[in-house]
Amino acid sequence: MSHRDTQAIQALKDGIAEGRNWYVALLEAVRLWSSPGEDYAGRHYQYLVDNEAFDWLVLTERLCEELDGLIPEKERTNLLFFGIPPIELSKDEFKNLLGTSKYQAHLNYFYGILVERFLLLSVTEEIRKKKRVLGVNNDNGVVDEAYQRIYGANQSALLKQFRKERHYRQLRSIRLTELNEFTYWLFKYRIKMRDKSCVASDTKKGLAKLRELLDLKARPVYHSPCEG
Repeated sequence: MSHRDTQAIQALKDGIAEGRNWYVALLEAVRLWSSPGEDYAGRHYQYLVDNEAFDWLVLTERLCEELDGLIPEKERTNLLFFGIPPIELSKDEFKNLLGTSKYQAHLNYFYGILVERFLLLSVTEEIRKKKRVLGVNNDNGVVDEAYQRIYGANQSALLKQFRKERHYRQLRSIRLTELNEFTYWLFKYRIKMRDKSCVASDTKKGLAKLRELLDLKARPVYHSPCEG
């Protein structure tokens, strides 16, 4: 652990001890944090994907490990499992607490990984529904058809290309950290390969599916720039 990370944890504990709201103190600690990932208590935590996309909720989970008994368990559970913070902050308040660079990296994660996954889910569901209308009740090839429609190639071909570019081994399985990298790579690939109107339409579709399943308006923790 770096000296700055140690300072972040101490500042978090000091802030709570001084009576500050633990969520506000936590966001300030997130701003101070410097390590892109770490191994802690037998688990690997990856906070930064491709040096650009910041998963601040994973870092929040890690920091909460340092706060045993210092914060209400219900509030901790609501934040980590349901995305509901103990207090509601405006987008600007959240940005100021997180810091400009971390906030931008958070947006990279939001659009480049979360929204990208929900875009794929949305298109997969569209194809599945269309097949069922036509009387086809199996899902064979549905995911590959979704990849083909969005990215112009099937999943295995894209994963092979990604791994070749990154000099990764061509394995049968994929770890979560690599999956996040692959998703972010797909996001940038889509932007490069598709025209602007298609990119905008696809992003809107992913956002709509994300809002539908997670009810973002009731979960301001995500702080999408599209929120009012």
